[in-house]
Amino acid sequence: MKENAQEVVELCVQIGELLLKSGAEIFRVQDTLERIADSYGIEQFHVYVIANGLFVSVNDGEKLYTTQLRYVPLAPVHLGRICAVNELSRMICDQRLPLKEAYLKIEEAKQIPFSSPCMQIFASGIGAATFCYLLGGSVMDSVASFISGLALYIFFLYILKGKTSKIMQNILGSSVVGLIGCLSYHFGLGSSLDHIIMGSIIPLVPGVLITTSVRDIINSDYLSGMIHLLDAVLVAGCIACGVGISLSIYQMLGVVL
Repeated sequence: MKENAQEVVELCVQIGELLLKSGAEIFRVQDTLERIADSYGIEQFHVYVIANGLFVSVNDGEKLYTTQLRYVPLAPVHLGRICAVNELSRMICDQRLPLKEAYLKIEEAKQIPFSSPCMQIFASGIGAATFCYLLGGSVMDSVASFISGLALYIFFLYILKGKTSKIMQNILGSSVVGLIGCLSYHFGLGSSLDHIIMGSIIPLVPGVLITTSVRDIINSDYLSGMIHLLDAVLVAGCIACGVGISLSIYQMLGVVL
């Protein structure tokens, strides 16, 4: 029983860590781990989850306690991994998966890659163009936003390469797309600077973070909800700062252009 309890705790910690890293809300993480532990016959199982931390302990009925603490830094959202873990938890709860196979499945889930760079770049452009049009921009405004969206992820993936902090990435990224949008408007590609810029910054908007924070707060996970909300507010502030910088540069360049 001792070895089994330790193995179950380790599996739960790995699953919880992957869910948190991938952007799952706190309620989902806690509920998933409790169901998995119950499926493996662990009765005295306790888990406490916050936005960047995981605490798990178990009592096997023989006064033996196994406890693990894991720090989980905030990371990019990966919905594919969340879906894989959800499927894994269903298989475990249906009593169809031995413990050793569960370890293999969670390792497979960890290896699910992000979309290819080309797909990320194209998706950024399409997202920017689509939202520009939905927000009232013309077709040409959407074309300008599409170009800015492409430039944004080219800048992220091939110039910044993750070497700067999240704050600087958002400030620099929004400055670049804002400036490209301004130049597109200046040279006649598009008729509404507002719509071009609004579409261009959409790939930077922390939609998942905002949704997760609201769900956490509704589920009474106030600490985690406020952490995610603060992260989203900081990102929004960085975007506003970057756009302001780009508009200031455009005004200065307007004298020359």
